[in-house]
Amino acid sequence: MKTLTIWDYAFVISMAIVWFILLYHIFLTFFGYRYFLKSQKVSTDSDELPYYPKVTVLVPAHNEERVIGNTVDAIMRSIYPKDKLEVIVINDSSTDRTGEVLKEKAKRYPNLKILEIKPPLGAKGKANALNQGLKLASGEFIVVYDADNTPERRAIINLVRYIINDPNLGAVVGKFRTRNRDRGILTRFINIETLSFQWLVQASRNYLWGLATIPGTNFIIRRELLEKIGGWEINSLTEDTELTIRIYQSGYRILWIPHAVTWEQEPEKLGIWFKQRTRWARGNLAVIFTYLKKFFSLRDKKIMFDILYFAYIYLLAFSGIVVSDVIFVLGLLGIVRLNIGGPLILIWFLAYALYITETYISLSFERGEGSLENLLLICLMYFTYCQLWLIVVIRAIYFSIREKITGKTLRWYKTERSVS
Repeated sequence: MKTLTIWDYAFVISMAIVWFILLYHIFLTFFGYRYFLKSQKVSTDSDELPYYPKVTVLVPAHNEERVIGNTVDAIMRSIYPKDKLEVIVINDSSTDRTGEVLKEKAKRYPNLKILEIKPPLGAKGKANALNQGLKLASGEFIVVYDADNTPERRAIINLVRYIINDPNLGAVVGKFRTRNRDRGILTRFINIETLSFQWLVQASRNYLWGLATIPGTNFIIRRELLEKIGGWEINSLTEDTELTIRIYQSGYRILWIPHAVTWEQEPEKLGIWFKQRTRWARGNLAVIFTYLKKFFSLRDKKIMFDILYFAYIYLLAFSGIVVSDVIFVLGLLGIVRLNIGGPLILIWFLAYALYITETYISLSFERGEGSLENLLLICLMYFTYCQLWLIVVIRAIYFSIREKITGKTLRWYKTERSVS
């Protein structure tokens, strides 16, 4: 019998870590499908509500001249009583033509308000801009859209429909789609990633435990609750994830629904994507470490599973994938030979097949997305797009450590837009 080496043990542990998350995602896929069937039975085509509360839509905008006009037009086309809909665009220290575009839109829409904030009050990121807009808001409920979003006409009314029918709901999150999906292979990958995440993770967790994560856009929240918990955390790089936990800590739930849809613009260049995802990863890592310290004092015990899930993804799963990739490459180069017995190639191939299966099934819940083209793209994603995530996490860890050592906070990065 051959003696097992450190490489053998490393391979077994890494594959166990990867297989655990794959099997967990298959488990989630099944309940995502259950949620899909449940959602198909719900009719949201009616424009009748028991009552129409005053709603304020907040749109933070920093140098958004390319997209802000379409966003305002889309919101104004919403099927919701105009006398009950207040729209506030926060022009956050823009240096381009964002202000001029908004002034032209204000001439056309009486219920559009423009809040101009300049340094030192402005230019501090999305969370700060939203907090400034909240001070001006008069609505009972707050809806948030990013500056690149074009919500469908029933998006707002469907968000309202759910939240007014359940006093235990602190927020309701809608679905987001990729508007520029066909611009290139990167946006096609992002389209697959975002849709599968929403149906695989958001829908299943909602079905099982009443859990959902606020994605930062296309959601409604009770203004009273938002003020009670202190608004958005301006020092967080992922203010949406941090806000999610505080809502659950306040005793409320969050619901994800597929009936309120917005279309958003995704990065078309890899450099922009790297900067965006690095910021997200840094923010999520900060949230993980912050709340792991408070793990047993969390009020809503269900949210502990969410924190553990993200910790597993960013720490254990990341480590397992890196180790398995390194062993795979070293094996191809003939530097490492595994002595462990068994069909190792088959184990790896089954893991790959499992990834393809769960991603394609969850993607297929969306009409028109279960195509052969998308199936082939998923097969390619594992070796390309998914591996880029490892670089993102490494970058996030590097910048976080560098910030701790130097004491210099890196500036907040706003995703650059392409022509709308």
